Amino acid sequence: QVQLVESGGGLVQAGDSLRLSCAASGRTFSNYAMGWFRQAPGKEREFVATITWSGSWLRYGVSSKGRFTISRDNAKNTVYLQMNSLKPEDTAVYYCAADPTNLAQSSTHDYAYWGQGTQVTVSS
Repeated sequence: QVQLVESGGGLVQAGDSLRLSCAASGRTFSNYAMGWFRQAPGKEREFVATITWSGSWLRYGVSSKGRFTISRDNAKNTVYLQMNSLKPEDTAVYYCAADPTNLAQSSTHDYAYWGQGTQVTVSS
């Protein structure tokens, strides 16, 4: 089992930046790919970014590419999502997830463990 706890969400204005963190505990964090997803009210959960266990391969969703950066620190069992130039449409609950296969894919079905989420609200 892997336990994931997100933090860093909040209320910001359009154009601001936020850095989300996801702290992992339990099984060996460094063996897993880690992903970030988000879900706005009434919408499906959307892929944001993913990173392999080594950090050597990254992938971003269409809405996040160019503005968001995913990174990880295996020594701290933590994955980060740096979000810049935030827009009102980025408002959502952001979830981190762990993929034991290390495939770093974009589907929610590829991730076995999920955090509880952290709310990000961007005002215009």
